[in-house]
Formats: sequence, structure tokens, C-alpha cells
Amino acid sequence: MLDHAAHAEAIIDATKYTLYAFSVVTWTLIFFKIWQLARNKSYNKKFDEVFWNSADLTAAEKLPEEIAIGSEARIARAGFQWLRESVTAMGKTLKFHGKPEELLEHALLVQMQKEQHTMEGGLTILASIGSTAPFVGLFGTVLGIMHAMQQITASGSTSLEVVAGPIGDALVATAIGIAVAVPSVLAYNMFLRMVKQQRVELENFVASFMHNAFSKD
Repeated sequence: MLDHAAHAEAIIDATKYTLYAFSVVTWTLIFFKIWQLARNKSYNKKFDEVFWNSADLTAAEKLPEEIAIGSEARIARAGFQWLRESVTAMGKTLKFHGKPEELLEHALLVQMQKEQHTMEGGLTILASIGSTAPFVGLFGTVLGIMHAMQQITASGSTSLEVVAGPIGDALVATAIGIAVAVPSVLAYNMFLRMVKQQRVELENFVASFMHNAFSKD
């Protein structure tokens, strides 16, 4: 009986420690994603302003390194690299077989997908924690109630003082699970919206880059 009780308490404690770990991971990701996405947005804003104020793409390609940072700058570098390579390799390799407009667009979109993947990093973890934390807490509560019932049965008393304490302790796991899940879900939704907004900005940049790369003017 004592071994069973000790085993049950160990499992209950393990669920609580798991939820504490979830909480640490959640808040670490929240602070990191706020910093990452805000920094990238700031870099893109500065780069976008200077890039489109350049006389032409040749001038834009020579922007200083302290400005050419962020996701838009990396997409631009991918475009410039393709333009340089296409001058001598167009039609000579599979990479350069096809219409130049479509090939450049593909190169830009590939880099944009890489940037989106970077921006979305950690969101799956937040979503997973948000969806599983309440169930982990509920699991701990169910085990806690079962353990409490066994203690109450063993004591032979059903007074409020005997019952309320163990049951209350068992419900703590559910409360912790909900407390962990709420910020995870809210943060996931917020960051997903931010990523979508930045993706739209990148798509607009790709379209504008394409227009200028093949402009007749």
C-alpha cells in the first residue's frame, strides 16, 4: 500500500514538473519570438526605405552591410545572385532552363519560404503545449483524486477536513495546466498573425523586385 502511494505521488509530482517545464519553454519562446519578429520587422523597414530610394537595382545591390540585413535583404541577395549567375549560365544548366522571369521568381520564392520557415520556428511547440498542457494537468488531477480517495478510505473518516485537503491538492495540477495553456495559445495566435503580416510584406517585396528586374525603362 505504501509502495503504491509513493508511486502515485511520484507520478503526480512528475506531471507537475512537466507542466513547470512547459511553462519555462513557453515563456522562453514568447520572449524570443517577440525579439526575433520585432527585430526582423525593424530591419525590413529600414532596408525597404533605403532599397527603394536607390536609383536602380545596381545601386541597391551595393547597399552597406549594416543596412542590408533582415529577411528582405536576404531575399534581395538571392535575387541579385541569380541575376549575376544568369548572365553567363542562362540556358547552359537545368537551373537556368526556362523563362528568366519565372526562374527569378522561383529563386526569390525559395528564399522567401526559408525566411517564413525561420519566422515560424517555435510556433509548433507553442501550439503543442497549448493543446496538451490542460490534459497533462487533468491527468495529474485524476491520479491525485484517486490517491486522495485511497487515503480517505485508509483513514476511515469522511469529514470535510479529511476530504477537502487531498482533493484540493489534486486540483492544483489542472489549474497549473490551464495556466500554462492560456499564454501558449494566446502567444501562438499573436505570433501567427505577425508572421502572416510579415509574409505579405515579403510577397510585396518579391513582386516589386520582379517588376524592377525586368522593367523596360
